[in-house]
Amino acid sequence: MATIHPPLFRATMSSPIGLLTLVANDAAIVAIRWDEDTPDSHNPVDVKLGEDFVDVSAGEHAVLDQAVEQLAEYFAGERVDFDLPLDPDGTPFQKKAWDALVKIPFGETISYGEQAVMLGDKNKSRAVGAANGKNPIPIVVPCHRVVGSNGHLTGFAGGLNMKAWLLDHEFRVRAAH
Repeated sequence: MATIHPPLFRATMSSPIGLLTLVANDAAIVAIRWDEDTPDSHNPVDVKLGEDFVDVSAGEHAVLDQAVEQLAEYFAGERVDFDLPLDPDGTPFQKKAWDALVKIPFGETISYGEQAVMLGDKNKSRAVGAANGKNPIPIVVPCHRVVGSNGHLTGFAGGLNMKAWLLDHEFRVRAAH
């Protein structure tokens, strides 16, 4: 017997980094997808996202409307913190790693090792990197703010050019304020 999942709602928005697809359940954002994302059958988020969606327009889903508005403000340099209900699907360790990401201040970076220390185990930097790579809600859960121990950009689901753009954007906005 197939498992019945509650419906997922989907909206798209244009951004300076391309088309973004925002996915929500009734009450929270569950994913933000890059235009080039290809589903991964081993990723539980992608398995869920492979299900039927209810496409919505502006004014039809309060959480998606709020997410579109806040992302637009972020890209315009008017928002440095997000205030959205989130419901990422992941393991307990992944969720702890993602919770640590939202504590990294806007326009700042930390290393994977520093994030591992935040989680209580300096030896888990590889596990942190793997968890960050499965982050289903990029930008809002800012995995782009984690860099290699030498300060170089490493690993990002949206691609290193996208990571560089997001960091440069945040550095410019922060410097202007």
